[in-house]
Amino acid sequence: MVSRNGRRALAAGAAAVLALGLTACANDSDSGSGSTGGGGGDEQIVMGFAQVGAESGWRTANTKSIQEAAEEAGIELKFSDAQQKQENQIKAIRSYIQQKVDVIAFSPVVETGWDTVLKEAQDAGIPVILTDRAVDSEDTSLYVTFLGSDFVEEGKKAGEWVVEEFGSEPTNIVELQGTTGSAPAIDRKEGFEEVLAGQSNFTVIASQTGDFTRDGGKKVMEAFLQQNPDIDLVYAHNDDMGLGAIEAIEAAGKVPGQDIKIVTVDAVKDGMQALADGKINFIVECSPLLGPQLMEITKTVLAGDSVEPRIVTEETTFTQEQAKEALPSRQY
Repeated sequence: MVSRNGRRALAAGAAAVLALGLTACANDSDSGSGSTGGGGGDEQIVMGFAQVGAESGWRTANTKSIQEAAEEAGIELKFSDAQQKQENQIKAIRSYIQQKVDVIAFSPVVETGWDTVLKEAQDAGIPVILTDRAVDSEDTSLYVTFLGSDFVEEGKKAGEWVVEEFGSEPTNIVELQGTTGSAPAIDRKEGFEEVLAGQSNFTVIASQTGDFTRDGGKKVMEAFLQQNPDIDLVYAHNDDMGLGAIEAIEAAGKVPGQDIKIVTVDAVKDGMQALADGKINFIVECSPLLGPQLMEITKTVLAGDSVEPRIVTEETTFTQEQAKEALPSRQY
């Protein structure tokens, strides 16, 4: 059985070839016909963007980056907020197809269930760009490229810090997962488990979704603390759930960062402040500032030029001291 990452890699050549085919369809069409105009000539490019929602500080920064970058690039942006519901995203994408936009971009709520609507966009000659999150489809011809982080690598970085921090010490871990079925939740869990595999001193004693929200992280952590009094580490798939866990830990009379250590993913400003304050111990960065790259990719695609089928953003990790240094100039 080929893994999700394997399928993406195997399909790279097909996606690259398709990028030219899709853009050719768009560029050869009349803006008043059944297909889009592809942003050719002096006409303003119109992008339809279907956002996941506003579930976290990361997502808010991501939305702002896209909106500001579109304005700076002179691209008309039609924006929708799916409120973390796949049906809302599908409805928005179909609306963009009917409006004959030049390009569609979106961050999928979950990985599966997109083939039908993406085939509709393909048939309309509208190229699709995935941002932040991938889809799990055998047919990678349905989208031109995927711009975003390597979530598996993020999980590995979190796991590597845990191994270095705790060594051979017996360690009880609880995991706050992201939205069930979403790419970051699946991949961050996979990467983390891959690093810890075979090391019997690390035990994930509880794992549950907090849906990437601060309130969800707090509620799940409260339940974890009631069920498991002996917790050494929290691994949260994003900062917001980690921040919620901090509230639950403090309410239980324990000291976050000391009695229970915390590692998270994202590096938004609130998370970085908690890291600087010693309440979080380590953060793996996942940059939300994808807007400028997305607009650049859009113009390249609509000009008829090829793009890489997978574009990975460059990111780092932060300790307490590194967070203190980075905070004054942090954009999000």
